[in-house]
Amino acid sequence: MSGSNVWSRSREKLRHFPELFAQCAEEAAVYGKCVAATTTSRQELQKDMCAKEFQALKTCFINAAKKKAK
Repeated sequence: MSGSNVWSRSREKLRHFPELFAQCAEEAAVYGKCVAATTTSRQELQKDMCAKEFQALKTCFINAAKKKAK
């Protein structure tokens, strides 16, 4: 496997990111609100504090990418 091939595939995936992100705007907003709420008053974001919201966003991205591939 050549290194340039890996970069080409990565760039191709990133080109689709804005479209996928638009399809998951609601999940992204919920995750962003969770992160913002848990980091008020200069608190650090702790592992797994927004795991449920992140998982929902991740699932949305995966499903949107699968639809795009069809």
